Amino acid sequence: MDNAIYTMITRQSGLMREFSSIANNVANMATTGFKAEHGVFSEYIREIEAAGDAPQGATSLSMGRLAGHATDLSDGVLAATGGEFDMALTGEGFFQVRTPAGDRLTRAGHFMLNAERNLVDAQGNAVLGAGGGEINIPQEVGNVSVARDGTISAGGIEYGRVGVFTAPVGELRREGGNLWSAQTVRPIETPDIASGFLEGSNVNPVLEMARMIEVQRHYDAGQSLMDLEHERIRSVARAMRS
Repeated sequence: MDNAIYTMITRQSGLMREFSSIANNVANMATTGFKAEHGVFSEYIREIEAAGDAPQGATSLSMGRLAGHATDLSDGVLAATGGEFDMALTGEGFFQVRTPAGDRLTRAGHFMLNAERNLVDAQGNAVLGAGGGEINIPQEVGNVSVARDGTISAGGIEYGRVGVFTAPVGELRREGGNLWSAQTVRPIETPDIASGFLEGSNVNPVLEMARMIEVQRHYDAGQSLMDLEHERIRSVARAMRS
């Protein structure tokens, strides 16, 4: 394959993946605790031949490609709900829930009690306490309050403390369903939990729309270049046959 075509295909593929990432951000603008994701592009330069009149005696091929994605972990706007077990984190940290696939991290704090009076998230996953166990509120307990450190109490009696955990940014892996996984997870001793609030998505709709337009323009420009290069190759082939 011609080097120019190969280079442009690599670029177009990265732009398509970035467009999908932007679309996912837009789709989750109303998702509790969602964190926006942005593409990180890199340039790959490779020596392809020696040439005496080229700088330092060599020429090279430069290709731009999507190297990965970076997640914006900044706080979303807090919205008051008045929910007894709704919780929002400010600053660093994640809640931890126990899913069928294992323990996962999340910023979505829309919690409730299930039939067994265990604290769970909207999908029914158990919310873990600071010690890593599940939190149970006895049937007869009412008027529950949640302190800023996650302590759940009623009538002066403590029934558990919601755990808040952190992990190295480089280890965080988005798993879908607003969940994250990480190999190294450690508890935060002094978390900052706002009871009766939920953290909104940190997606900036204006920024995402601007990025979507920019990516679309770059993709269209690349497609035009590919069409021109394809026509050039066809013209050379026709000239050689004649």
